[in-house]
Amino acid sequence: MNARVNGIGMTSQRTRARLIERLREQGIKDEAVLAAMFEVPRHLFIDEALASRAYDDVSLPINYNQTISQPYIVARMTEVLRASGALGRVLEIGTGCGYQAAVLAQVAREVYTVERIKPLYERARKQLSDLKMRNVSVRYADGSAGLPDLAPFDGIIMAAAAPVLSAVLREQLALGGRMVLPVGTQEQWLYLIERDENGFRETRLEPVKFVPLLMGKA
Repeated sequence: MNARVNGIGMTSQRTRARLIERLREQGIKDEAVLAAMFEVPRHLFIDEALASRAYDDVSLPINYNQTISQPYIVARMTEVLRASGALGRVLEIGTGCGYQAAVLAQVAREVYTVERIKPLYERARKQLSDLKMRNVSVRYADGSAGLPDLAPFDGIIMAAAAPVLSAVLREQLALGGRMVLPVGTQEQWLYLIERDENGFRETRLEPVKFVPLLMGKA
């Protein structure tokens, strides 16, 4: 198990360390996030045929027209969500292969992650269970509605681009909570939504490229 998790050759600890240095150079400063990125074995979340590219800073296909996000984006969104503070309960929309959830599990007390494509849900649930990430709960559902029965959340993160900012998800944020998500169709931007006693504050961060958010289960 250890050799599988730690990796060898192109998936070795040394290769991971080089990725962390690249993330630092790109402006990721949160040491907890960098440590999480180092700890999570990205090569286990992609097809074996692509394992040699696991620690390149690129997105990679994971079937069903979905991708595993590039490490910089995973680190950036996690850093923005954390804002250098402890995270309690976090909701992720769009589990995909489970990689972002695994990173979040290192820096949050509880992670709830929702996937609408059943084979991806099953694969992610098994992978996260195999890695003994007991603070992650994977749900098979239409993530566009969030998880109102478990709200409010300290953090919400979305791994697919919504055409507009979601009022439904925004309402599931706790006071003091933060939501990070890509918004747009042709042109997409990463947004931060913060909730306080006065309401919601929106900040547009940087251009991004994500798969579109789709409705319903598949």
